[in-house]
Amino acid sequence: MTSEPKVNSGQKIAIVTGGSRGIGRNTAVSLAERGVDLIITYQSNRAEADAAVTAIEVMGRTAVALQLEVGDIGSLSDFADRVRATLQDTWGRSDFDYLVNNAGSHRRGRIGEITETDFDYLCNIHFKGVFFLIQELLPLMTDGGRIINVSSALTRFITPGSTNSAVYASMKGAVEVLTRYMAQELGSRGITVNAVAPGAIETDFGGGVVRDNREVNRLIASHTALGRAGLTDDIGPMIASLLSDANRWVTGQRIEASGGMFL
Repeated sequence: MTSEPKVNSGQKIAIVTGGSRGIGRNTAVSLAERGVDLIITYQSNRAEADAAVTAIEVMGRTAVALQLEVGDIGSLSDFADRVRATLQDTWGRSDFDYLVNNAGSHRRGRIGEITETDFDYLCNIHFKGVFFLIQELLPLMTDGGRIINVSSALTRFITPGSTNSAVYASMKGAVEVLTRYMAQELGSRGITVNAVAPGAIETDFGGGVVRDNREVNRLIASHTALGRAGLTDDIGPMIASLLSDANRWVTGQRIEASGGMFL
């Protein structure tokens, strides 16, 4: 039996890519705490996505998980169609309010070692996929909406352990430039576009090196003004706050959340 679509009463809806774990999940939960409903995406682990949906629903919010491989550019049009159908079936709406481009992955390699396959993989996920996903979803975004592109503090500094991240960091740098251009172009619709650049965060990203390697963790702490590596709880609430109306006059900015790394 199909339930009746919900009537749009000004309810805010956010799409968070990679929202099943790490920074993405924390962002989704932080938005739910602020009364926002969610569409989250996951790449392959449906169980993690279902657990994230349950955590959001426990707060009394509505959430839906959709599979997405953001680096598969040819699938993005189909994803937009699934978003359109989900908005109508779940909320009785044809639009959404916030987009957080968080999904990502890493393939390490020094400049002399990285393969063209790895280069294209990182480009498709962190730059080309972000560009064309936004292009596909813009017709569904409300005027006055918000876009956050998750970048990296590695666009500002190079740590001893990140010398094999040249391609990854370069793609994030491209996204920061794209953020400014999009802020200019979409300003006529009242849409703000900003980049959030987390520092080293304790997650499973990159094989969990910051979280699980004590030597790396201590090194990061020693070069951070606040004296420790970051947690997802340091990033998710910050992104949620940036999406709120209190920050409606902030656009085209790169905002680093690193606890003061390498000041």
